[in-house]
Amino acid sequence: MTFDIVRSLVLSLISYILFRHEDTNSLHRMFQPGTPVNKSVAIVGAGSAGLAMLKALLDLPEDLSGGWELVLYEQRRDVGGIWLPDPRPVHPPALPETPLYPLLHTNTPVPTMTYPGFPFPPGTPLYPSHEYIEQYHQDYALYQNLMSYIVLNHTVLSSTWMGTQEEGSWEVTVEDHNGYKIRRLFDHLVVANGHNHEPHIPTYIGQDDWLSHSPPSGREREIFHSIFFRDPQRYTNQTVVVVGSGASGRDAASQIVLYAYKVYHSVRSLSEPATGPVEVKPEISYFTSDAVVFADGSREHDVDVVILGTGYDLRIPFLENNGQVLVKSKASERDDRVLTTNLRYLFPLHEHIFSLSASYPTNALAFIGLPILVASGPSDFAQSTYAAHIIANGNLLGSREGLLKELDASEDDLRIRGYDPYYIGHRMVNGSTFDYQDGLINRLKQGGVIPDDGTNFVDEWRREAVTYKYLKRGWKRVKELGEQRAWLRGVETEAEWADLMRRLDQWQKEWETRHGLVFPEETTMF
Repeated sequence: MTFDIVRSLVLSLISYILFRHEDTNSLHRMFQPGTPVNKSVAIVGAGSAGLAMLKALLDLPEDLSGGWELVLYEQRRDVGGIWLPDPRPVHPPALPETPLYPLLHTNTPVPTMTYPGFPFPPGTPLYPSHEYIEQYHQDYALYQNLMSYIVLNHTVLSSTWMGTQEEGSWEVTVEDHNGYKIRRLFDHLVVANGHNHEPHIPTYIGQDDWLSHSPPSGREREIFHSIFFRDPQRYTNQTVVVVGSGASGRDAASQIVLYAYKVYHSVRSLSEPATGPVEVKPEISYFTSDAVVFADGSREHDVDVVILGTGYDLRIPFLENNGQVLVKSKASERDDRVLTTNLRYLFPLHEHIFSLSASYPTNALAFIGLPILVASGPSDFAQSTYAAHIIANGNLLGSREGLLKELDASEDDLRIRGYDPYYIGHRMVNGSTFDYQDGLINRLKQGGVIPDDGTNFVDEWRREAVTYKYLKRGWKRVKELGEQRAWLRGVETEAEWADLMRRLDQWQKEWETRHGLVFPEETTMF
């Protein structure tokens, strides 16, 4: 039996012992006898966002959080969220637990992904495989003593607000791995379960006709979302169309092209750089019985597989099923009475975090981890620090009306800059992720909640790292030369990781300049 299996069984047993005694029909709080509980908080999800939120709540001063009850529910067998692999393959219509594929490597340097003050261990590759990121989150949870608050193999089925705009509780129904249901009451609910669960699957005219006809190869044609992509060798000698220029689309195309007969990469903008020896195509227009037809009128007749790297719909099922969140696809107007998702944007939210629904207090429901095109660790920690203090004292937010006006101003500013807030959703634009993080912490400083020591939350080296254009190619050349250990030797602290990135970027820049090499810009998470 492997260590991971033993670890999972032990953690599940602990969760079972702690929570099994609860009666299915009871509505109560669990805490140590004799310990006063003046607040209770439920967190959903033990990925990067959930771990950050739990740590931030535990970091609150004792005079604020003494006696609080904190519970983090995680439906899977361990912490790590999206970085925790599937235990077994699944096929449509069942969905995988994660879109993680075996050959996944980070597309940003890992020093920039870390929780502040907790760097990756010495010897970690600069762009490592997913196993390193999974282990990082497990190490963080153990080092910060978070595991005793985390209940594994428990799925939140529904959450309903029981109360008024001024006070009340969340009735949370949870199911364990044996199907045993538990109902609990919590003062505050924090949703931190990520947004890569519900695949966005476009449909095209003629696709059913195309699927029902076999290509000359005689293989059965397929159209499926990249959430199911795992093994590129499966497409050996096939012709594949990969749709989407996001990270999953680029990775799928770059991996499959090593085995396939031909790979077409269908993107919205033909200015997107090609991923290796693939042929870039515009968006798919429609299908015929024997061809995939693209927006420029070109046709490809021998396609075997279409892989949709088309992203994910923003859904929160356990809040939708009791009407706490309305689903209105493509909605571009908000109803301030209720939280709404148009599948790209959840609104109205204060600072992408707190729900401004008129049904409950402004600090009753929080979301951590919604921003995209960010390095998750620092962003999640800034959000969590802000949210923890607001949960402790909702008066820090001011009135709901004032917060809605602030949201109006923020959305209007995006429109002035050429962005539709209801389309870009929670995407951080023009590198605004660092200003956003600093802004959250500065709000707390201005409110006198945390001391102002004159420094920013975002370290300067993190901002500087975004400007490094040669870093990824530099690390690739380091690997080709077999010099990884030499570069990583003695690198332990955040300052040493920052210095490594600075030196490597300059090293690669000088080499490319000397050889007269020019490369297209590469897309990162920032």
